[in-house]
Amino acid sequence: MLVQLAIRDIVLIDRLDLNFSGGLSVLTGETGAGKSILLDAFSLALGGRGDGSLVRHGEAQGGITAVFDVGLDHPARRIAAESEIDTEGDLILRRTQMADGRTRAFVNDQPVGVQVLRAIGAALVEIHGQHDDRALADVTTHRAILDAFGGLSGPLDAVAKAAKTVRVARTTLAEHRTRVETARREADFLRHAVEELAALDPKPGEEATLAERRTVMQQSEKVARELNDALAAVGGSHSSVPQLSSAIRKLERRAAQLPALVEPCVAALDAALVALDEARAVLDAAVAEAEFDPRELERVEERLFALRAASRKYDVAADDLAALRERYEADVAAIDAGEEALAGLEATLQTAESAYAKASEKLSAGRRRAAKALDAAVQAELPPLKLERARFITEIVTDPESRDAAGIDRVAFWAQTNPGTKAGPMMKVASGGELSRFMLALKVVLADKGSAPTLIFDEIDTGVGGAVADAIGARLARLSQDVQVVAVTHAPQVAARAGTHFLIAKDAVKGAGRVATRVASLPVAARREEIARMLAGATVTDEARAAAARLLEGAAV
Repeated sequence: MLVQLAIRDIVLIDRLDLNFSGGLSVLTGETGAGKSILLDAFSLALGGRGDGSLVRHGEAQGGITAVFDVGLDHPARRIAAESEIDTEGDLILRRTQMADGRTRAFVNDQPVGVQVLRAIGAALVEIHGQHDDRALADVTTHRAILDAFGGLSGPLDAVAKAAKTVRVARTTLAEHRTRVETARREADFLRHAVEELAALDPKPGEEATLAERRTVMQQSEKVARELNDALAAVGGSHSSVPQLSSAIRKLERRAAQLPALVEPCVAALDAALVALDEARAVLDAAVAEAEFDPRELERVEERLFALRAASRKYDVAADDLAALRERYEADVAAIDAGEEALAGLEATLQTAESAYAKASEKLSAGRRRAAKALDAAVQAELPPLKLERARFITEIVTDPESRDAAGIDRVAFWAQTNPGTKAGPMMKVASGGELSRFMLALKVVLADKGSAPTLIFDEIDTGVGGAVADAIGARLARLSQDVQVVAVTHAPQVAARAGTHFLIAKDAVKGAGRVATRVASLPVAARREEIARMLAGATVTDEARAAAARLLEGAAV
């Protein structure tokens, strides 16, 4: 509930600090004392439209601070937390209005956008009066009000979940369909590429191996002659091996005559023969390696050219052709599987839409039952409010083609003010006074159905008196048992039922040549005098005081 309201330099208010309690509080005073200014300032703190003309003349800025004490699980705290606002302790809404029209908004001393301030303010306070820009004027809220009255949170959650499932299924299907259509356009290319690469059958590292083999074969032709000449010199007809062998045999026959001289020579010649034999073996191997089939060189070059042509065509390195083939094969498989998956996703969406239809139809049926109960409950409140000939109607339009997370219904509160007249949206067909009383009846019925913790009623008793005013006061008092109620009133019957009575007045500021709006909480004696003034007018008589006392005594019973 609202616990404190502080206003600085707003129109005729230079400094005002008010403390509020639960129950019913009323604000009374002469016409023009500043009640509208007070409400306008409060609306500004709740996120209302700013206006530089609200700043008191001669000041650069004005400010309004509203302090609320609400439960830890209240929706206003959730909204604040979603905006990363510290929500420990009280919720403090503050608005600064500059004379040049600019405004600044704060929640718990953290700067916020006006939209955030307005959302938090709407969760904390509802203002009802004879103005179309006040609470319940927005038809989009009527469906939520009906759901709260009917206790339809379960079916509503089921519809919301079903709607989310439909949304996810539809998004998944659309994304998959886009991929499949894209793949279809590329399918011919992919299938041709797979066939071509499968026929080529490239291997990683194959290009480097072929290039090296081609180089060896191309160079082998140049060195083959020299290798054969060297082989002929070592082991051919011109080889010195036979001569060396003959020389060794001759020396061995003479070894007995001079062994010390001959044997080292024989050993050296043997070593030379061994070295020549090793050289011949190496040359044999080299000659064999250098020999190649010219047709093999042609085959290697053709393969190498084919790999490099494919590399250029598909704009990848030759070593990556094998991986590209695998990827294209996977894409082709995905196209085929995607066609099958598409049908499955379409079936999933159809199932989700069917589930949503069932859930929304169940919710719609619940709303129609709740609408009948709401109409009957509000209708029972109308006769004492001098609306006995009027009808309250919850109009529900169901359109399966117009659906959202809250179902397929559009809900609006309608009224028929007199028999024979055409029923229509309550905000359009009811006069200001009738609208206020319709709103009061509705709020009394909805008091324990998710109402904001603080309700403001702005002169809803205008144009009525006697029994009707007393009925309004009784209903405000009953409503204040569940929520905090603040009423701006001219009716003594309403004022007498208040737990707290504020008097608003304009007083001259001594030595300043101007007036200022003041608000004071009245004690019992002063309350009786103020109610007597409301009864009698300018001249308060003893009879008026006695009547005021009787009102206060009657209200206390």
